[in-house]
Amino acid sequence: MRLHEFPRYPLTFGPSPIHQLDRLTKHLGGASIWAKREDCNSGLAFGGNKTRKLEYLVPDALAKGADTLVSIGGFQSNHTRQVAAVAAKLGLKCRLVQEKWVEWDDPGNDKVGNILLSRIMGADVRLDPAGFDIGLRSSWEDALREVEEAGGTPYGIPAGASEHPLGGLGFANWAFELAEQEKQYGVFFDTIIVCTVTGSTHAGMIAGFAALQETADGRPRRVLGIDASATLDKTRDQVGRIARNTAELIELGRDLRDDEITVLEGWAGDLYGIPVESTIAAIKLSGSLEGMIIDPVYEGKSMAGLIDLVTSGEIPKDSTVLYAHLGGQPALNAYSRIFD
Repeated sequence: MRLHEFPRYPLTFGPSPIHQLDRLTKHLGGASIWAKREDCNSGLAFGGNKTRKLEYLVPDALAKGADTLVSIGGFQSNHTRQVAAVAAKLGLKCRLVQEKWVEWDDPGNDKVGNILLSRIMGADVRLDPAGFDIGLRSSWEDALREVEEAGGTPYGIPAGASEHPLGGLGFANWAFELAEQEKQYGVFFDTIIVCTVTGSTHAGMIAGFAALQETADGRPRRVLGIDASATLDKTRDQVGRIARNTAELIELGRDLRDDEITVLEGWAGDLYGIPVESTIAAIKLSGSLEGMIIDPVYEGKSMAGLIDLVTSGEIPKDSTVLYAHLGGQPALNAYSRIFD
């Protein structure tokens, strides 16, 4: 099926906005920098990149008669917060497994931010001590079975919606959406910067832009994934696999090349979810120059990557760069001590 033929349940306001980051551009003294704002894309619980993915999963869940969405993430998962919001919007139940993916000693880590919002929205939140891994989780599979045994009809959504067969479609559509915005604004983004962990946001973009290149003028465009998983090889493999699966789903008609799949290391630190010096500096710079708030788990790390790539000249001065802001600010509540 072509992308436009897949059923899509609208959960967003429409195209997420794009805007120039003039003061950041001037400060870095290099490429022209813009942002596309998934944190402003929906009225559901502060939005974010997972809401766009869920637009393609919801029709499948409803067609299968599901009464409970079952998903998983860390204590401060942006994804599970968005699943809870969508379940509330649809009038479905929601079971969330929240694992201890981050060794962070803030006493509010399992009480504030994203997990608080999920509880407010009526989700059945279950804490689990298991650590971080981007793959499929036995605790999630257990939750699916428990819902079934209680007489419910669960619909499983893995972490980040990434290992779901349809998980890449939302950001393939993002690529098509951006191409229309480029026409509207008279701009072409030769470089996209996106944070990548479970992989389907980045992977969907790769597949979508590959499809566009088949029909457009073929101008080169780089999609640079900034690793924030600190499990680089796993993430790189997962991005490639999901990108190729998504490309096949939307009938790209060719194999993706290895050079279309780029995951860069250097800004994740040693452990997932732990901000490092460059993360904190990027958050403060983004806030003080642009009033744009980013988080310490994902966006702070991708912004740190952007800053270094621009200032080093790896991204040339004549480039026009789009920073994909994926949301996630509610997690800041669990990291307040880093800004004391």
